[in-house]
Amino acid sequence: MSGNVRLLNDTLAAARSEGRAALIAYLPAGFPTVDGGIEAVKAALDGGADVVEVGLPHSDPVLDGPVIQTADDIALRGGVKIADVLRTVREAHAATGRPILVMTYWNPIDRYGVERFTAELAEAGGAGCILPDLPVQESALWREHAEKHGLATVFVVAPSSKDERLAEITAVGSGFVYAASLMGVTGTRASVSSQAEDLVRRTRATTDIPVCVGLGVSTPAQAAEVAGFADGVIVGSAFVKGMLDAPDDAAGVAAVRALAADLAKGVRGQV
Repeated sequence: MSGNVRLLNDTLAAARSEGRAALIAYLPAGFPTVDGGIEAVKAALDGGADVVEVGLPHSDPVLDGPVIQTADDIALRGGVKIADVLRTVREAHAATGRPILVMTYWNPIDRYGVERFTAELAEAGGAGCILPDLPVQESALWREHAEKHGLATVFVVAPSSKDERLAEITAVGSGFVYAASLMGVTGTRASVSSQAEDLVRRTRATTDIPVCVGLGVSTPAQAAEVAGFADGVIVGSAFVKGMLDAPDDAAGVAAVRALAADLAKGVRGQV
């Protein structure tokens, strides 16, 4: 096991040993600019996030709600490329020493080349990849190269996933399982879906790897609620919204740091 995925595993295990869930932040690369996005990732980690998912902006993000779609559009209009995503991972990891994954749809990797992408992500210090639209039964090529380069493969499960399907997914995934708390797209919500706890319970029945919950968590109280039954709490749209609402890039980075600090208290039950 390479240091990349080991760092992710050790980070999640350390949070568990402290009797808390890990805080995982999501931020798209290239938003508001490539440099600004790197500063935002570092700010999330400085503020208290344990892990960051760096989004690879996509023109047709089927899982993402309007907030992240807006950020992706800004990044794409700014000309963001896969090289910029990898630079974001490299510079943020070098500055913080923390585990950083890439969250991406399959098409950009397929076009870029699986071997090339996995090799370059590992070289950049990336811990792995979250692939929301790659079916497990079509993932052998990806997993072969990811394992060769010491990268975690994180699959997404949903409330609609049957128990047999959950077992198929968790048998070949690594790092953690991304449990989507509801059927729908990303975005902040007034309450956490009641389906989330049941999905975590059913997923845990099939695997020993951590189960982390995303989609809809935006406040410290919601983070505390999810931390009561999940191994990790994933927050994306709330960070992006804070940056979109900020009057300038520096204020956006400050908003990310402040929200990470508040959410870090939430996963520790300090709210």
